[in-house]
Amino acid sequence: MSEAQPVEEPVDRSWRTALLAFKNPRVITMLFLGLAAGMPLLLIFSSLSLWLREAGVDRATVTFFSWAALGYSFKFVWAPLVDRLPLPLLTRVLGRRRAWMLMSQLMIISAIIWMASTDPVAGDAALTRIALAAVLLGFSSATQDIVIDAFRIESAEPSLQAMMSSTYIAGYRVGMLLAGAGALYLASYFGSELGQYSYAAWRMTYLIMGACMLVGVATTLIINEPDVNRTMELQHSTADYAGFVLMFLLAISGFVLSFVFLGQLFEIYVEGAPPLQAFALELVRMLASLAFAVVIGLLLSATRWVNREMVLDTYVAPVGEFFNRYGVKLSLLILALVGLYRISDIVLGVISNVFYQDLLFSKNEIATVVKTFGLFMTILGGFLGGLLSVRYGVMRILFLGALLTVVTNLFFILLAVVGKNELLLYVVISADNLTAGLASAAFIAFLSALTNVRFTAVQYAIFSSLMTLIPKLVGGYSGTVVDSFGYVNFFLFAAFIGLPVLALVWLANKHLHLEEPQFRTE
Repeated sequence: MSEAQPVEEPVDRSWRTALLAFKNPRVITMLFLGLAAGMPLLLIFSSLSLWLREAGVDRATVTFFSWAALGYSFKFVWAPLVDRLPLPLLTRVLGRRRAWMLMSQLMIISAIIWMASTDPVAGDAALTRIALAAVLLGFSSATQDIVIDAFRIESAEPSLQAMMSSTYIAGYRVGMLLAGAGALYLASYFGSELGQYSYAAWRMTYLIMGACMLVGVATTLIINEPDVNRTMELQHSTADYAGFVLMFLLAISGFVLSFVFLGQLFEIYVEGAPPLQAFALELVRMLASLAFAVVIGLLLSATRWVNREMVLDTYVAPVGEFFNRYGVKLSLLILALVGLYRISDIVLGVISNVFYQDLLFSKNEIATVVKTFGLFMTILGGFLGGLLSVRYGVMRILFLGALLTVVTNLFFILLAVVGKNELLLYVVISADNLTAGLASAAFIAFLSALTNVRFTAVQYAIFSSLMTLIPKLVGGYSGTVVDSFGYVNFFLFAAFIGLPVLALVWLANKHLHLEEPQFRTE
């Protein structure tokens, strides 16, 4: 097994050095970009869930809407386009990263306005439209994430990556506060409550959320393009880029058509099936559709319409470099860790707001305790994770975060047994969000350390896509599991699936010897 070599140069791990890093302008910039990245997520997840529940949509259907965010899990598919394809006029004026950042933010705002223009109680067609708008929002937000992640890794030296991760998480959580607690407060203020649904209230709420995204637009226009990106030259002709986009669009079309066809074929077997069987069939459906898209891409790359060398350099080279660097066994171990590290946290998060509502907490109580107070605990955890990662090393804090995630998920069982208790809710949210912030800061720094700066956008997109793919597929069935087995057994399940992560972190640390993010350029 090939092992990565440990960093030989001495590293200054003093508390003073760690704290001073927060004053760097690039570190501060990530606060505002994090805010822009954090807002769309809850407009797909929890806020949309409460909107749909107030509109009378059943719980199982509500949790299925979490699949609208699967764009986050497949962003590696179009990350090469974002990494290599210049946008007319915008790239020339703003640069490669900022051009795509601005484009994705304008798409996010458009998707939010589309959602605001649709009332889910208007029938199945309206639900379909709001689902399509949510998918567009997920796709646009995932595209923004691709660019921000690449910008973060390219714009500062390795020693700042942990701190940039911390401020990014802080901004991300502020964005989630706006889209979470802010949306709930606004919807309540404008007159929508459980049992007294008001579409006008939610429409105005989502329009305000769209306006808040202008913070991201302003940041994009103010910041400078990374130096590493300005030196990149266009390596291919306009015809090459056109052929590449055509291949991408046809492959995606093949994926969608295959996914729809298989959905109709499997419908009789999925409907009313046990959760595990339904999940297995949906996984087969997803993988088969993805394989069909890959076949289309391979066939097209063999024609004269597509530059085969460009395809290999864009899709194959980043993956090949990663496996060559670590060897097959260690690479598979790392990918398993990346794919499962956040499974316990994400699966529980999909159903959490519905859980609080089922305990009869009001929307304002959820906004105050879960969204507002929880935000500050997450930010505190993020800064703590960044400081501890610099002080003690990324892998140690990665293990600590995985362990605490398992433990804190068990706290939800106590809340499920006791029922509505505001003090206990504060305790559970404190532990859960502090842990989430700490683990996320260490995990982002870990993913950054795995990325070769030659393939920044593509490799990091693969890692971050894999990070959410399995958790979100499982999370889509969280409502069905709760309906079948109850909340207590669901929270036991959510904690149990986090245990293998501890072994994966231990094995990765044993063979990887990774202590600090380092750019790799060879």
